[in-house]
Amino acid sequence: METFLTYISVFLVGGILCTLAQILIDKTKMTPARVLVTYVVAGVVLTAIRIYGPIVEFAQAGATVPLTGFGYSLATGVEKAVDEYGLIGALTGGLTGTAAGITAALVFAFLAALVFKSKPK
Repeated sequence: METFLTYISVFLVGGILCTLAQILIDKTKMTPARVLVTYVVAGVVLTAIRIYGPIVEFAQAGATVPLTGFGYSLATGVEKAVDEYGLIGALTGGLTGTAAGITAALVFAFLAALVFKSKPK
């Protein structure tokens, strides 16, 4: 039963974040690129003021997979690196915290480019 409740919380929080993004795209003049940047910055800010951490603990992948989760990864990576290395960690921590996600995106994009043929618009 606990696993089922975890799935429900993941689905609800992830769904709410995605629904909010879709509403921003549909009801405002924000472009998808601006929504992307807004979500990443919101993830960083909410992590900095200690709000997003409890959301991640509650919703797990429902909070870390959307773009706000990327901001969360950036902020936590910087926080850990600053604690460990001092001020230089502010420059290196974000890359360290998000390296796996960036690498996966590059690898999957490369594989998709090999498998599918691009078409001009």
